[in-house]
Amino acid sequence: MSAADIAVKVFSKLEPEDTRILLALELAMDRFQYVPKKNIPKLVKLSWREVSYRLSRVEKWGLIRRWSGAYIGYILNTAGYDCLAINALVNEKAFAAFGKSLGVGKEADVYDALTSEGKRVAIKFHRLGRISFRQTRRVRGYVAERSRLSWLNQSKLAAEKEFEALKLIYPHGISVPEPINQNRHVIVMGMIEGVDLFRCKEIPNPKKVLEEILFNVRKTYLEAGVIHADLSEFNVILKSNWHILIIDWPQFVNRDHVNAEEFLQRDIKNITKFFQRKFGVETKLIGTLDYVKGIKTKLSFSKV
Repeated sequence: MSAADIAVKVFSKLEPEDTRILLALELAMDRFQYVPKKNIPKLVKLSWREVSYRLSRVEKWGLIRRWSGAYIGYILNTAGYDCLAINALVNEKAFAAFGKSLGVGKEADVYDALTSEGKRVAIKFHRLGRISFRQTRRVRGYVAERSRLSWLNQSKLAAEKEFEALKLIYPHGISVPEPINQNRHVIVMGMIEGVDLFRCKEIPNPKKVLEEILFNVRKTYLEAGVIHADLSEFNVILKSNWHILIIDWPQFVNRDHVNAEEFLQRDIKNITKFFQRKFGVETKLIGTLDYVKGIKTKLSFSKV
């Protein structure tokens, strides 16, 4: 069972006093590797007996980790952090009920959910701590700039970056999930339904799909001033109507970034090479770059 599965299962059992314990640990983790138990009653303004009872509950549910050494201390684990984000988003009426898991990846868990009006949305839990901090800092520029970030703050920063990107891009009519709300490491967004592009063995008209992807890359660049900076077949969703959705934006950069040209070229290479290799659809890099940057108005394709 994943951390998100635990949080979804346990969340409805949490009482306000349990949440106060989790919040206190979250705040104190900036100062302690493990938060001393003796400090917690003062932080939450509860009796020692009540604190002990609440700690045993949330520990039993898998929301915190206990350490015994020179003193007894506690820290949040991933499921506990999930519960805090869920609690905040439910209180803000971003969604009302969870559905099924939509996918578990190396850096995110995604769930189906419903708002109080019955609208389906997707809940994305960022999980940068699943890969080593060293690897995360190597591939995530925004993390490398803040190399002392904890797993908790790394995931929060990724969610903030992605939510910022979606808010910049979505109003331009670009095929990305609608940004709805964000708290800590969790984003509530428009529903994500379809198949990961890399899993598609056959597409009725691959040229048209590639054209739509590049058209969206062009709009993102020209109208929103944004570059995905991690685009590939792994973050494009092919919907049931054969239209696309581009996901996973935490690495985005603005068009005036010092390495913008390099990132844009890499995005285009990744996606066009996939279509050439998998479906025999070919386009020239320079011409495609000129199209995306608005120098040319049309794409030119040839089938191998």
